Amino acid sequence: MTVRKGRFTASPERDFVVFLIGMRFNKPWKVHQWLPVARAMPPMLRVLREYPELGCLGSHQWVARTTILVQYWESFEHLERFARDEHLPHLEPWRRFNRAVRNSGDVGVWHETYKVRAGEFEAVYANMPAFGLAAATKHVPIALIGQSSAERLGVPNPEPPAVESY
Repeated sequence: MTVRKGRFTASPERDFVVFLIGMRFNKPWKVHQWLPVARAMPPMLRVLREYPELGCLGSHQWVARTTILVQYWESFEHLERFARDEHLPHLEPWRRFNRAVRNSGDVGVWHETYKVRAGEFEAVYANMPAFGLAAATKHVPIALIGQSSAERLGVPNPEPPAVESY
């Protein structure tokens, strides 16, 4: 990944979805419980990379005791279709998880979904490779969008909040 000197932002042209998903090794010694859950994700990511028409624009993953995968999707409908389609690699692993460990407490899973309207987000990347939303959509110099966070979010000259002195 080539570092791009200077300040950049992301420039998606329309609404999008941010999907955060992960798992937590609650009892790391119970490998037989969490390993099948961990092994389910790589095939899903492979399919999403191979078939961009499914609607996943890009993703980044970090692994620690609690894992996190950040994904950017074209729409909630694309995400939902992927999650529920019996011919795609999500639904069956989800069913296996629910049968095997859902109530054990040995391994946890989580997700958060955010529908984002075009122009109602801010992304700043300084001296970074194309990353996050910018890698999933367009990576452009920040000057093309606006120098301040208010400009980038389309907020007209905001008044700073009053602060009480103590």
